[in-house]
Amino acid sequence: MFPVKVAGIIAEYNPFHNGHHYQIQELRRLTGADYVVVAMSGDFVQRGEPAIFDKYTRTRMALCGGADLVVELPVLFATSSAEDFSSCGVALLEKLGVDLLCFGSESGNLNKLQNAAEILVEEPEAWKMLFKEHLKKGETYPTARSLATTEYTKDPELAALLSSPNNILAIEYLKALKKRNSLVTPVTIQRQGAGYHDVQLEQDEPRRSAPESSTSGSASHRIPISKARQNDATPADTHFFASASAIRSLIQNNDFDSDAITEKLRSQIPAAALSALISEGALDAPVFPDDLTTLLNFRLLSLTQEQKGFSTFSDLSPELASRLTKQVLQFRSYTERIDHLKTKGYTYTRISRALLHLLLGITSEQVSHARALDYAPYARILGFQKSSALLLSHLREKSQIPLITKTANAGKLLTPDALAILETDFFASHLYQAILAGKGRQIRNEYTKSVIIV
Repeated sequence: MFPVKVAGIIAEYNPFHNGHHYQIQELRRLTGADYVVVAMSGDFVQRGEPAIFDKYTRTRMALCGGADLVVELPVLFATSSAEDFSSCGVALLEKLGVDLLCFGSESGNLNKLQNAAEILVEEPEAWKMLFKEHLKKGETYPTARSLATTEYTKDPELAALLSSPNNILAIEYLKALKKRNSLVTPVTIQRQGAGYHDVQLEQDEPRRSAPESSTSGSASHRIPISKARQNDATPADTHFFASASAIRSLIQNNDFDSDAITEKLRSQIPAAALSALISEGALDAPVFPDDLTTLLNFRLLSLTQEQKGFSTFSDLSPELASRLTKQVLQFRSYTERIDHLKTKGYTYTRISRALLHLLLGITSEQVSHARALDYAPYARILGFQKSSALLLSHLREKSQIPLITKTANAGKLLTPDALAILETDFFASHLYQAILAGKGRQIRNEYTKSVIIV
């Protein structure tokens, strides 16, 4: 067998769009990668919300958009902090045997990002003292970390570096690689243009930001057409890519028919991926955070009736659990409930994740146990390209963990502990499918669903 170079990407694709397609193309061009493997969130995403489209639709879109194979990030970590999300993605791809890890960043400066990652991994004593001081002042964890790092290094550029969402995630990937002493080579592609929460759909639209309680996702970015020509690039040498936030906002806030939405999306999603989205019927039944309202209210009432506390669930501190207990009978929407629980010390995203973990029954103990299993004790394949048969053979030979293509066979391949992680994914996806059933979509059974092949 000839040498094969495999690149990995950790993503949500919520939904897949032109910027993602471009990243895959640019990754191949810059590195000469033969194949691109994507570790993708399932039906729920890191912000503590349901994905706008189900994982099978998003897998098909990714494959039609240039990915060769898609594996699922376990929901325990796909809906966790940036650190756990990154650690799981890196562990999964490394154990699959990828050679490269590609990620976007606003900085594009790998050395700077690696320097920041090194400080955050080693946590020097002087840095720790600064960090604790900022926490005592009531700063959130991310803000305290950013301020401490900036003060410790006396580098004002780090403040900007640690306040940009893609940079933060990039640093978490680098931290995870460093902690593992990984041989996987990191590659970053600079992202430019509209910000993380901007809901600007077209380049000539006035820039707007989504409120924190609405949508979020991959940043809009303007990437130089040729990295080799960055220094002499002109405005004509750049592409404008609307963010996933902007696309979700378009779909959620539309007051026109689906044909009009489709026309708008033609300029934002690759043709083959959009065709996959339409053929799946997902565009007619998107899922939004407030679709969880009734399920969450029922879950809160049930736990209260059973006199079970909330603080056992992941991300639910005793203080937050106490605040939530007092508000159980205030029947607000999912997003309104988060807004009413939010304080300076608890960000919207932290609360959203906590409520989702309560809904899905994900406990702190479960998450700790899965960490002890090194995050990803198996790789569930959601789909692959027919033309990538060689890649599958390569992964079967190189992978350190079982590859799951038929879920019915998982019990024979996995330890009881690993199977428990997979069954948590099944539960989460069946809950998501129940929401889709209420919207008239056909239900997919996780125990019988076939791998997607395009």
